[in-house]
Amino acid sequence: MSTIVATLGTDRARRLRAALTALLVAAFAVCAPFYFAPFQVFQLTMVLLYAVALAGLNLLVGFGGQISLGHGAFFAAGAYTAAVMLDRYDTGHLATLPVAAAGCFLLGLGFGVPALRLRGLYLALVTLAFAVFLPPLLKRLEPVTGGSMGLTVDKPQPPAWSGLAEDQWTYFVVLAVTAVALLLARNLLRSRIGRALLAVRDNESAAEVMGVRLSLHKTLAFAWSALFAGVSGCVYTWVIGFVSPDSFSFVLSITLLAGLVVGGLASLYGPLLGAAFVMYVPSVAQDISEAAPGVVFGLLIIAVMFVAPTGLAGLAGRVRGTAARRLTRTTTTPAAADDRSSDSEPAAADDRSSEPEPSAPPTPADPAPADAEPVGAPPRTEKE
Repeated sequence: MSTIVATLGTDRARRLRAALTALLVAAFAVCAPFYFAPFQVFQLTMVLLYAVALAGLNLLVGFGGQISLGHGAFFAAGAYTAAVMLDRYDTGHLATLPVAAAGCFLLGLGFGVPALRLRGLYLALVTLAFAVFLPPLLKRLEPVTGGSMGLTVDKPQPPAWSGLAEDQWTYFVVLAVTAVALLLARNLLRSRIGRALLAVRDNESAAEVMGVRLSLHKTLAFAWSALFAGVSGCVYTWVIGFVSPDSFSFVLSITLLAGLVVGGLASLYGPLLGAAFVMYVPSVAQDISEAAPGVVFGLLIIAVMFVAPTGLAGLAGRVRGTAARRLTRTTTTPAAADDRSSDSEPAAADDRSSEPEPSAPPTPADPAPADAEPVGAPPRTEKE
């Protein structure tokens, strides 16, 4: 048993757990649309597209060490890019995806310039301002964006050979996009760019000494984050089939950031958990209190952060570590007791054998001869 406990912390065991977890998640994701109702399938689809947006925000905040309260603006840019292409130019749905990704990447690249001189609350205010003024700007551009009325587009239709319903087909399309996006984020973090982002987050001075260009990687962090948000916004247009400026208020940016913190910063599973929180918790809050769902939503966030300060992804690791430590204690304690009981008798025998034997009484010293001279006496003469 102790051997099994010892191997739980090895790299091979961790890889095995990760592979089994990924296999279970993939099996659930593939089978879910066939066992749930259409509305539940729609909710799962929204969780997947929010996970893409949170994966991009995680690159910027969790691994890049910067902050953004304007992520909803990049989300809106990707959504309107897809909507305008579908409505005005009658393009295919898949053709809108690379255009939205490239456009948002360039937008994030330009917006990353203020990040070179701003940090902390100042950078947060600048990004929040971008999220605040974008909806009124979309309303002003009525010939292109449809103004306050928004744009209505067609949803992707399933091909005849698939035999799937519309919600199921949309789910699988979004699932494929999400899988590619998460795999891209994972590989990006394991590349040179990801290592540079971690170095900049931990210590900018040390990273610069090691040869990392701070200006380049800070700007790229915003660009990659905006790219993922644009892809998520494009997929949002496919799923909903309608966009309007009021759907992308600054509250969306704050909600996305809260979902990432609750899910777990700098974690590969954090975006998925945070997306589920963003999707399901507001509906739960609405069921609890129809008068003040926002209050219940805030209280639930506080409760989750109190129980899991590092997010839901960190909570799983803490529970696993606690269980492993307790298992180790229960297996080592009986073994130690057996060792002590088995060693007690030989130890006692050794103690008895090591006791000193009684020594013989000391022999009296030989008496001094009669003619011995006392110490310090003067020398004798011949007459004496």
